[in-house]
Amino acid sequence: MARVPKTHRILTCHGWESEFSGDTTINLSDDTVFQFLSEECEGLSPASSIDDDDADDEEKENLNGNEIRGAEDDTFWETQHQLLQSTICRTSSLESRIRNTTKEALKESQGVCVCGKPADGGCRKCLMAEVCRRLQNVGFNSAICKSKWKSSPDIPSGEHTFLDVIDSSNPKKEVRVIIELNFRGQFEMARANEDYNKLMKKLPEIFVGKMERLLGVLKIVCGAAKKCMKEKKMHMAPWRKHRYMQAKWLRTCHRFSSSQTFSSAAYSGRPARPAPVKSLLTLDLMENFSNLHRPPVVAVV
Repeated sequence: MARVPKTHRILTCHGWESEFSGDTTINLSDDTVFQFLSEECEGLSPASSIDDDDADDEEKENLNGNEIRGAEDDTFWETQHQLLQSTICRTSSLESRIRNTTKEALKESQGVCVCGKPADGGCRKCLMAEVCRRLQNVGFNSAICKSKWKSSPDIPSGEHTFLDVIDSSNPKKEVRVIIELNFRGQFEMARANEDYNKLMKKLPEIFVGKMERLLGVLKIVCGAAKKCMKEKKMHMAPWRKHRYMQAKWLRTCHRFSSSQTFSSAAYSGRPARPAPVKSLLTLDLMENFSNLHRPPVVAVV
């Protein structure tokens, strides 16, 4: 039976050196020694196994990341729904009275068009004039507003027409109420995702609300539009941005009464006669003919 001398070192599969000293005798023929070495080797994974483990870990991390992002997306849209619902549902007595008058005017004015260009349900210009007139008849300081803004590095130039009511019953502070007859249409997108379209269904077709309420709705909807474009990996059009939407209703605008927006010919039911169009070719020919020398006419007897 062979003996291991003192301070003999055994190199294991891990490359570790185990040093034994003293008079301890190890029987190399004993199965326990080889069992110990076998267990050491079995505990070591080959390089391919290490790579597989790394790939599995990376895949798990990706799955976990996708799950986290999916949960964050669900939380975002759920929060937007709640914020929009709470913002729209809050209303004052002034807003309610203006809203009811606006809806009654629109209901009775469907199909009425006095500008000579009828459209389904009446054209926007005539509807705004009629709603403005109805609001004025019941005592509101209503007007048709036209905002206009110049282009900037962030947004292009544009203009927008809408209605408003200015309430001066409180001497300390005037209250301005915005009326937009096509509010939902201002935010609709052709390639929006399902979450954004569901949020759009909660928007009213006709918006009647104070400036503060409009600001809150714009922030919610424009944030949702930005999130939608990011999820679809699409570019955010400049006319979809928050600042552009704010410019429509919050920039300096001119107020017109309903009677100032149309001519008398439009209210008579007849379209205004367009000015005659002069052809440049006709003008050139007339000038050439006027310069021609006309010989005297000789009468033949």
